[in-house]
Amino acid sequence: MTDIERIVVRECDSYQEAQRAVDYLSDREIEVSGIQIVGTDLRMVETVTGRMSYGRAAGAGMVSGAWFGLLVGMLLGLFANPDQDPSWTTLLLLGVLWGAIFGIVYGLIVHAATRGRRDFSSRSKMEARHYQVTCPVPVAGRARQTLADMPTGS
Repeated sequence: MTDIERIVVRECDSYQEAQRAVDYLSDREIEVSGIQIVGTDLRMVETVTGRMSYGRAAGAGMVSGAWFGLLVGMLLGLFANPDQDPSWTTLLLLGVLWGAIFGIVYGLIVHAATRGRRDFSSRSKMEARHYQVTCPVPVAGRARQTLADMPTGS
């Protein structure tokens, strides 16, 4: 598959601003199917959410294990014979209970394995410093002209 040649028609400081530009073009019936929003100057940002303790590790493990157990209980319930015990509700509850127990144990083991090297929890995300709205060459001129008329507060 060959790449389509593209031209930058707008430089934006935020993703929301780039989205607004594409939406503006779409509202003016410009063909948007080939438009790309390209993030430049990428960086990974990790936000520390708190101190990780054994209690917090057990709690996080319990929650994720309970969700997994709920999923397993639902799947077992789908294939269970409705005329036999255990009932669908019992399978769900047992799935959540056993999932939570295994999640607690797993969370504690994983936290103990770090041996204090990472005693905090965090969230990571990729961010771009700038965004470019690029268009295929056949629509770039019309898109650039349309965006020149775009109100700044829009």
